[in-house]
Amino acid sequence: MTATPQERWRMSVRGLVQGVGYRMGCRQKAIDLGLSGWVRNRPDGSVEVEAEGLPDRLVELRLWCEKGPQGAQVSGVTSGQVAVAGTDWFEIRP
Repeated sequence: MTATPQERWRMSVRGLVQGVGYRMGCRQKAIDLGLSGWVRNRPDGSVEVEAEGLPDRLVELRLWCEKGPQGAQVSGVTSGQVAVAGTDWFEIRP
């Protein structure tokens, strides 16, 4: 039995996503899913997420990102695959 390869996705979340607890909620969801990576606010008002783990768990995180926490108004999420980093934590970056 072979292990499912890990993937790393970078997502950009647009809409009303700053000042509503988005980063904290995203971090908690990622930890609950066993993912590693980071989340941060961008100067343009968007939130950027990089998450690494099993592909089905990344899909679950993306679905969460499309809604966000209560109070968020997500207008769109774009994502793409990036190189696996091999980290084992998920952090909120400034």
